[in-house]
Amino acid sequence: MASSLSFTAIPDFPLTLAKFSNHPQRIHPFPLLPLDTSSKCFASSRRRVTSPLVAHAVKEKVIDQSPNSEAALDSETTTPSSSKLVLVVGGSGGVGQLVVASLLNQNIKSRLLLRDPEKAIALFGKQDEEKLQVFKGDTRNPEDLDPSLFEGVTHVICCTGTTAFPSKRWDGNNTPERTDWEGVRNLVSALPSTLKRIVLVSSVGVTKFNELPWSIMNLFGVLKYKKMGEDFVLKSGLPFTIIRPGRLTDGPYTSYDLNTLLKATAGKRCAVVIGQGDKLVGEVSRIVVAEACIQALEIEFTEGEIYEINSVEGEGPGCDQPKWKELFKNAQSQ
Repeated sequence: MASSLSFTAIPDFPLTLAKFSNHPQRIHPFPLLPLDTSSKCFASSRRRVTSPLVAHAVKEKVIDQSPNSEAALDSETTTPSSSKLVLVVGGSGGVGQLVVASLLNQNIKSRLLLRDPEKAIALFGKQDEEKLQVFKGDTRNPEDLDPSLFEGVTHVICCTGTTAFPSKRWDGNNTPERTDWEGVRNLVSALPSTLKRIVLVSSVGVTKFNELPWSIMNLFGVLKYKKMGEDFVLKSGLPFTIIRPGRLTDGPYTSYDLNTLLKATAGKRCAVVIGQGDKLVGEVSRIVVAEACIQALEIEFTEGEIYEINSVEGEGPGCDQPKWKELFKNAQSQ
């Protein structure tokens, strides 16, 4: 069943930050707010999403909704159910915030590296530090990637990125070269050898950036620099999975002003198509990309693999791991 997503304005959350040194500093902005984890997957099309992101920005309209769900949200206290500690880099972006919301909803302990830690409260609400930790830092600055940032981290999902063409998002030198290449290189260089997996979100077309129509998208180098980032991950010796989405749809659920009223529809494009060899052309829901990243952490045979991903009209896998395993396995056998 397709879901209709509507957005309400996000209220301002005052957060006073001390001056920061050159090293990443852990921020403590989250007093306890219990989470309803009855829904195990943010991308589910039949369950009510109760992640902090949804609590502050998204309300999913479904028919079979429990009248006591709000009470459960206010009364239930949970602790992380997984031994994983997932570092999400780019967690305030269009895909990254959905990754964080899903991790929280699945009760997986998360750590965020954000240039602006204030966004964490605005996007995800007030969280217990046992569930969500926030560090201030920027992958473009190697000195921000202090070893303390990676203490206890078992997995990394990197969703950093910027626009292909000059835009407001390029302000502050946030260009494809600085973000998709230098930032990824700096991050991967700083990761500990004990890491169990890094999942990198890249893009379709990175192997064909000199060919039409990809060369148009690559006028300012975005595909070239994403491919350079991929290659650095491949040569790092770290266990990895690379996800190459098609054109992103559904969102992004952020804006330059987080109080802006946004609206989006999940629609009927829930079915997932996964391929390899940079052959897919199409579009994909950000919700699907976020869930693909999380599922890849759990599926052993996705290690060392690169996948392209699209979404089309039809029933989706949600967070059903056997269905995701089948999708990933079928891509490898093509």
